[in-house]
Amino acid sequence: MGDPIIIEIIRHGLLAGAEEMARNLCRTAYNTVVYEIHDYGIGIHDANGDVVADAPGIAIFTRGNDHGIKKSIEFIGKEKMLPGDVFILNYPYWSSAHTLDPLVFAPIHFEGELIGFTSCRIHVLDLKQKDAGYVLDSTDMYQEGLVFPVSRLYREGVQNEDIFNIIRFNSRMPKHTIGDIQAQVSACVTGVRRTQDVAAKYGVDALLDAMVAINAHGEKLARLALARLPKGTWSASDFVDSDGVDLDRLIKMNATVTITDDEMIVDWTGSEMNVRGPINLPVGQTEALCSLIFKSITTPNSPVVAGNFAPLRVITEPGSVMHAVPPMPTFTLWTGLLAGEVVLKALAQGMPDRIPASSGGDVSSMMGLGVNPRTGESWLEATNEAVGFGGHMNGDGEDGIMHLSEPGCRNNPVEVLETKSTMIIDSYGYVADSGGAGEHRGGVGVSRVYRFTADATGICLVYKTKSPPWSIAGGDEGKSARIVLNPGTEREVVTAGSYNSLHAGDVLANITGGGGGYGSPFDRAAERVLVDVVNGFVGLEAARLDYGVIISPDLVIDTEATRALRAAK
Repeated sequence: MGDPIIIEIIRHGLLAGAEEMARNLCRTAYNTVVYEIHDYGIGIHDANGDVVADAPGIAIFTRGNDHGIKKSIEFIGKEKMLPGDVFILNYPYWSSAHTLDPLVFAPIHFEGELIGFTSCRIHVLDLKQKDAGYVLDSTDMYQEGLVFPVSRLYREGVQNEDIFNIIRFNSRMPKHTIGDIQAQVSACVTGVRRTQDVAAKYGVDALLDAMVAINAHGEKLARLALARLPKGTWSASDFVDSDGVDLDRLIKMNATVTITDDEMIVDWTGSEMNVRGPINLPVGQTEALCSLIFKSITTPNSPVVAGNFAPLRVITEPGSVMHAVPPMPTFTLWTGLLAGEVVLKALAQGMPDRIPASSGGDVSSMMGLGVNPRTGESWLEATNEAVGFGGHMNGDGEDGIMHLSEPGCRNNPVEVLETKSTMIIDSYGYVADSGGAGEHRGGVGVSRVYRFTADATGICLVYKTKSPPWSIAGGDEGKSARIVLNPGTEREVVTAGSYNSLHAGDVLANITGGGGGYGSPFDRAAERVLVDVVNGFVGLEAARLDYGVIISPDLVIDTEATRALRAAK
């Protein structure tokens, strides 16, 4: 297979190349969703499209890039992918994402031979989708913006002005959109050059051998970990609040997970069919979210390579919410962010010692857009909020961290949002009592309160408010996410996924969910409950009702009263 030392040097060279692609992207992108939040997926792939190195961002993006490159190869053939070509693909059923998450990729050639690909996927701001910012109620793909079916942005190194002009004349924010796409191009070209540098230094044969060895080793690690997992079959379900069109219809996600000596099978049979609204998933994203969960329980401490997922098999029903087919709408991809914890919920039945309770369960994104009266320019800013993580056998869930679907991401800082928009952040902090009570407490969610200083639109992407975060081993459920418009006034409205027209002075509170608890709350040491109260994670009343711990206003445990209360219950 080759010299293992050279293979390891090449592996790290490719990882460094992917990381340089990410740094290049963040330095040149126009929108904060990319350079602040790190809403991207970046990879270096072998000639078959299988990833061998990535730079962490949105975890499900990188595996989706594999799927998109493979579909592109099927569509146009490798022989038509020439040196200097750079492609764009956002046809959802191939690209593994909605139209505003275009995949840009480039073939890597060395001495006349196609040896691999580089990829970069980000969220761009506008491609003529029917609504500015985000689409919540489309009923087919034709309402969801411009579609590029493996189109050349660059042809043998020369910019294809036709494609860029189409974007320029069909985008509400052409400067930002084209700037971001060019940043993707720059990232891909950087990856091509760095991979070619590796080939030049160590030889193309050594590079190709190393790519094979990297994925073979990744598979070996996954199979060794799989062998240590409990074997069996478990099923679980959960729900998306609605599809954005039929607002009173809960959308079922149903997963049956089987672990054998040879593979883990995730079967989504029984998930909702005939979903009219845009929460349907391209199958590439369904495979990607399953890959994320599989990696988290098998090889969480090593970089992503395609070999990690060789023992994973995903089964879907075409036409279901987990496998969209043309022209099913796919714009609001929140199903892909919620479904991972359905797989975990099933696995928790067979390995509660390894799986945490549910997190707050939702990315809880808020996007604002409007015209800034100070400059007369359009603005669009967004951020995803942190959630509480679930308690687990070995301890409490983390408080207020990014959802498991985006482990490489960050939220948008207060200073950035206030500088670039007409929003003022009135408050930002943890939400007491949002984590489920338990011997090991669920982590608490967060609240960020926006006050609008000019008319604007507030798009809320929150889709798990009707089914609470689940618990394990007798713990209590966590509190669900919610959006509150104009809280504490006569105009107060509690909502979730919604497109809201807001006026100067309006207030929007984005409140995220807390994690589920693990184990009986009455088994939690009273001293730990006191620490939670002191830290503001648990209130005095919740300490008494949920944990049976009596704490005085001056923060002293009443030991006798606590003992009596716990004994009575």
